[in-house]
Amino acid sequence: MPRLALYTLAVCVLAIAAAVVSFARGSWLGVVWILIAGISSNMAWYYLRKARADRAADRESTGAAH
Repeated sequence: MPRLALYTLAVCVLAIAAAVVSFARGSWLGVVWILIAGISSNMAWYYLRKARADRAADRESTGAAH
């Protein structure tokens, strides 16, 4: 798993935890944490798909050379 995907996944998990704590304390600031979790989740998926596409392109280029 790419390092950036792991970092963004960690941010997503921490943002969800912060949202739960915010809502449990009665603060509407949790909405902002939910938005941050959504953005970081999308970033994690992007980096995972990008790494998978890069690996496929590398396999294709080395396979075409032989």
